[in-house]
Amino acid sequence: MDNQDYRPDPEAILEKIKEEEEKESGKLKIFFGYAAGVGKTYAMLDEAKERYSMGTDVLVGYVEPHERPETLRFLEGLPVLPPKTISYKGMELKEFDLDEALRKKPQLILVDELAHTNAAGSRNRKRYQDVEELLNAGIDVYTTVNVQHLESLNNVVEDVTKVTVRETVPDYIFDRADMVKVIDIEPEELLHRLKEGKVYRADRAKAAMNNFFTVENLKLLREIALRKATERISNENQNERFMQEKMANTKFLVCIGASPSSAKCIRWTARAADAFHAQWNAVYVEDEEVMTPEQKQGIRENMDLAEKMGAEVTTLTGHDIAETIAEYARLSGITNIVVGKSRNKKTVKSLFEMDFEDRLISLLPHIEVHIIPGIAPGRRFAAKGGQILLKPQFSFKGRDMLKMAGILLIALLLCEGLQNLNFGGQNVIMVFILSVLIISRITEGYFYGVVASIISVLLFNFFFTQPFFTFNAIGSGYPLTFSIMLLVALITSALTVRIKTQARLAVEREHRTEVLYEINKKLLATRGTQNIVSLVLDYVVNLFSRSVILYTISDKAELNGSFLQFQGEEDASFMKSDDEKAVAHWVFVNQKKAGAGTDTLMGAGAFYQPVLFQGNVLAVIGLSCRNGNLDHSSRLFLRRIVPLVAMALERQRLSDEQRNILVETEKEKMRSNLLRAISHDLRTPLTGILGASSAILENEGTLNADTSRQLVVNIKEDSQWLIRMVENLLSVTRIKEGTMNVTKTLEAGEEVIAEAVGRIRVRYPGRNILVKVPDELLEVPMDGTLIAQVIINLLENAIKHSKEDALIEIQLKKQEEWAVFEVLDSGRGIPAEDIPYLFESYIPAGDKPLDSSRGMGIGLSICMSIIKAHNGRMEAENRSMGGAAFRFYLPLEENS
Repeated sequence: MDNQDYRPDPEAILEKIKEEEEKESGKLKIFFGYAAGVGKTYAMLDEAKERYSMGTDVLVGYVEPHERPETLRFLEGLPVLPPKTISYKGMELKEFDLDEALRKKPQLILVDELAHTNAAGSRNRKRYQDVEELLNAGIDVYTTVNVQHLESLNNVVEDVTKVTVRETVPDYIFDRADMVKVIDIEPEELLHRLKEGKVYRADRAKAAMNNFFTVENLKLLREIALRKATERISNENQNERFMQEKMANTKFLVCIGASPSSAKCIRWTARAADAFHAQWNAVYVEDEEVMTPEQKQGIRENMDLAEKMGAEVTTLTGHDIAETIAEYARLSGITNIVVGKSRNKKTVKSLFEMDFEDRLISLLPHIEVHIIPGIAPGRRFAAKGGQILLKPQFSFKGRDMLKMAGILLIALLLCEGLQNLNFGGQNVIMVFILSVLIISRITEGYFYGVVASIISVLLFNFFFTQPFFTFNAIGSGYPLTFSIMLLVALITSALTVRIKTQARLAVEREHRTEVLYEINKKLLATRGTQNIVSLVLDYVVNLFSRSVILYTISDKAELNGSFLQFQGEEDASFMKSDDEKAVAHWVFVNQKKAGAGTDTLMGAGAFYQPVLFQGNVLAVIGLSCRNGNLDHSSRLFLRRIVPLVAMALERQRLSDEQRNILVETEKEKMRSNLLRAISHDLRTPLTGILGASSAILENEGTLNADTSRQLVVNIKEDSQWLIRMVENLLSVTRIKEGTMNVTKTLEAGEEVIAEAVGRIRVRYPGRNILVKVPDELLEVPMDGTLIAQVIINLLENAIKHSKEDALIEIQLKKQEEWAVFEVLDSGRGIPAEDIPYLFESYIPAGDKPLDSSRGMGIGLSICMSIIKAHNGRMEAENRSMGGAAFRFYLPLEENS
């Protein structure tokens, strides 16, 4: 036995290096222009042809022909990937075939029009996502893009050209490009090409020249494109230390809401942060306002935009938005805050309240506040806390209408009673105000409280002011009374609705906080990957009322899915299909969310979220979307749960690694002890055999019969000792490498003992051995051969330390969930100082172990290794009547 088995396998190392090389990302080169027709595709094909002629494996993945003869002519001679045909609304659309490109895996692939939006039914919504997959697969990519398609410059180009560009590319794609080649021609030359029909057909070219393709627009676009390219070059040439200092000293924060104008703030902040090489955060503050589906969709789109452009998105809660953002800015070290500002109409309220941006400046005098002009509010918009939010739509519910009518009727009857008892008009007013308060409390929204306020004033005027039963008022003070009563009722109603909403949101936030705390506490107390998975599945199903599947990765790099069905949902077994598993695998590989409600693999039946920890995917959570996609709130809550799951899985992974390290350490220690024992133990018997055999050969014919017989007996005993030691070593090697596990089968304990005793009687005939077993058959999961070897070693140890006529007992009994084997002798016992090292292969003081008659011995240490491999335990003690007792326990259940 040597250490060769534990040396690194060269083939495994080479395979690992090969895998790492295969994982290396491909190179991205962008041909960048300021408008269509400048020659980006032409230049890309020209360079690809040169690479192809030099022996590079080039494949034209997709090129937009645009019916340009020059472009089509350059395709000749290059291998072209056939496009994939997708049927959409009765039309046959040609799209880039990503799957076939990944299968062919060329060195270089050409994919035109980076900002293109794929047809419905494609794996990814955007073509730049296809390019990312190609790069992750190690394929070099050539592509084209115009300046108006860069996300951060989208609103700048819109302001210049008055044309809204819908197809955009995140700036991080442009920034990650290994090379950007600017394709530039004079605007006048581009217009000349346009007139000649080299860019668009004649009818389309004429329309383009009247709108987008004007000299002024093209000059400005050219300037923006060249400035962007220059900025990239400047960034690459800057000193890294300067960039780090900037990053440490500057940090941007942009306030976002549901308004489309928030997108403009996000893009401005992205450009500013990029220019300063600074970090930036996007913050959304939830308050008590009830949001419409349009608002939720707007918030989700703006958050997705911020994430796509590289921001760290944070959601806060609070009624006072300015105070909440100011506190977050103080704690996060923000140096610059970006807010939107729209031209709002002057109101009475604005005369007494500071604008949102003014409040921020007063709360944060040392932080720069950048105000970005937004769109003017229309009929359905209202400025709110520095954000432009859609006003909630009034909803009519018959139940709430009946509640309002019933309470007003009760209030009217009660006021009639008070009037008859002459309690005064002021008490009648208080009853109506109380009724408005109750209506606001038990109904939803502001509508019923406002309507009840107006109706209560009318009822008071009609029934309780002179002249009665008319809406006329004779008294001079009545108009003022009506006005004050209406104002008080409206204020009371509004405050009640606000307090009720705040209470509801507070309960929801408290519930989520409690749930997160409870999940975290239970995850901290849970051990074992499967137990963690089961706990997460139970909580996610109960929290989201959806079926869920959680994929983890095995030691063999395979996905293991654990599925839990939600009882209130129809059969969701589709989540275990190969198609859905392929989506989860894509999430594992690309470390991005996918599935229903996302821009990638939208046709999947579930939403898949990666569980990331320090850039590594530990698991993937999939939630069924059969009954509808996850809303904004659910996604946020899931994002808060995922880090807790990631920490639990990472902690378990580290724990498993530590356990494996301990096992390997124990194995190495055992190996060292075995080698040390063998080096000593072999020397003594082999020396004896050599000496005895040499004496016989050298003194042949002169030795008397007794001496010759004694020498032969010594050779036999030494040979038998060597045979027993080899059996011990073979027993250890039967324990599986790596896991220290053994193959267990149900064995009758008394039969294993009988086999061991039979072998001992052959070696030591005439010894007095007594066996005691229970009346009932006791079956124990074990490796019978190994356990028999343990019993043989213990019996042999007892024989060596007992007199020839002494009784040696071996007993088998059941003790709770354990089978107990005992070997009892009547020898001299175990010295107290040796007990701690009894099952070691050597004693630190240098004395030989008790189980050895020569050399160091390994019998008891091997016994301990075998019992541990059976998940059992072993112990020894001195008997009160003299002698020693060795005892080992084996579990009666295989999973014990």
